[in-house]
Amino acid sequence: MDLATLLPVLLAGYLLGSIPFGLLLTSLTGGGDLRSVGSGNIGATNVLRTGRKGLAAATLLLDLGKGFAAVWLARHMLGGDPAIGGLAAVIGHCFPIWLKFKGGKGVATLMGVALGLAWPIGAIYAAVWLGMLAGTRISSLSGMSAAVSAPIAAWALGYTGFVPVLVVLAVLVIGLHRANISRLRAGTEPKVGSKG
Repeated sequence: MDLATLLPVLLAGYLLGSIPFGLLLTSLTGGGDLRSVGSGNIGATNVLRTGRKGLAAATLLLDLGKGFAAVWLARHMLGGDPAIGGLAAVIGHCFPIWLKFKGGKGVATLMGVALGLAWPIGAIYAAVWLGMLAGTRISSLSGMSAAVSAPIAAWALGYTGFVPVLVVLAVLVIGLHRANISRLRAGTEPKVGSKG
């Protein structure tokens, strides 16, 4: 992919990914600044802490959708590498320029990327995420497990060209969960639905 193609793919992916849907939805519906709630994160899990399940579901779907859209645009409109478009979208979500590069942790957006690259990878990602969430009720552990499953699924299913980018994204997601990992080790990580 030449520079003339790469730059639009990166820019479109980043700008799509950087749309802070959780922050926008809570603000537009009178919920104030999401960054002052719970973990201060802009993702669906923190929206759920506001007690608005519908808003959290909408945030999840929109964050997923922007990852999918970045892959689709790169592949069908910009003639570039869809994995690079997906990479840019997750980076945009995690480090949005509009929020001084303090965004979310990329789990939902990465699921959209996985679905966009190849639906079987996305299906495995979703199954791992939902299965772990049902079994543990720990959002961070579920998200990290799903992120790790993506490159493994891509490799196992023969989508080897996507593996390097998915490995990078899994490492990014895990790195952004450093504080959660510390709490998991200490046994203090809150469960979904708990008051903690």
